[in-house]
Amino acid sequence: MRLSAAQAIDVLRAAGEPTRLRILALLAREELAVLELSRVLDQSQPRVSRHLKLLAEAGLVERFPDGAWVFYRLTGAGAAGDLVGEILARTDPADAGLARDFERLAAVRAERAADAGEYFARNAARWDEISALYVSDTDVEAAILKAAGRGPFRRLVDLGSGTGRMLTLLGPHAQAALGLDLSHQMLNLARSRVTEAGLELCELRHGDIVSTRLPAESADLVVVHQVLHYLADPAAAVREAGRLVAPGGRLIIADFAPHSLEFLREQHQHRRLGFAEPEMARWLADAGLSKVRVITLPPTRKEGLTVKIWTGERSRERQRRAA
Repeated sequence: MRLSAAQAIDVLRAAGEPTRLRILALLAREELAVLELSRVLDQSQPRVSRHLKLLAEAGLVERFPDGAWVFYRLTGAGAAGDLVGEILARTDPADAGLARDFERLAAVRAERAADAGEYFARNAARWDEISALYVSDTDVEAAILKAAGRGPFRRLVDLGSGTGRMLTLLGPHAQAALGLDLSHQMLNLARSRVTEAGLELCELRHGDIVSTRLPAESADLVVVHQVLHYLADPAAAVREAGRLVAPGGRLIIADFAPHSLEFLREQHQHRRLGFAEPEMARWLADAGLSKVRVITLPPTRKEGLTVKIWTGERSRERQRRAA
């Protein structure tokens, strides 16, 4: 699809203002809340919001509320998004103004990571207790086993493995298993648990689930269990997880449905308050996965959260063509 001359002018006019171009460059790095953009740009929230409104009206960014916060991200597809991508690709990231913004964004990320690290270190020993506050572990694990299928699995990869709960659940059905996590305290707990479970072919590594450095299409089962709501860019994590899925393999994502419990963001480092089905379906499709299925687990207590378990598969067509 091409833009008309008038549409192209509207896109260029929206992007062709210093602050708005800076916003687009920042959103190309990750989705950001209005308050975070205000901090990086060193501008008031109302001023930043006005720029974001103009960018949204031009179809260059999309706005999505998440509890009491409002996030923005670049529009993923379409001719307008392609034009913005071309503009940003031809913009020098070493430009003094942009470089300064990227440094401030790095500081915001570092602060986020430090807060999360402190939280996970503080709560590692009682993590399963915390994760069970709103959800029945038995129901979730039964649904994950159902979504995974009978196996056996040639290779299992658990991204954001935490205390190793998914490894001990699914590992007995896998010939080899690998768990990645950024928290050393969590990894130490996971190592103890997989050893106690007798899983000899289970490896634990320190690693970033957005950039795993693992071979593409190398696992026939990939699991992301209660991780995405902590991430600044959950879509990137889904893309990376999908990249690892071999032809005929599956990706399983367990996380919360949208909710409004702000204290989870304030006290427990949750960045996103759940995920809607259309949003997750789009991310799975972008990762090259199909046959998306969803299991919904309602809360077992009044103040609880609904858990969603999404499953996507990579077609075997690529495997047959390669053969």
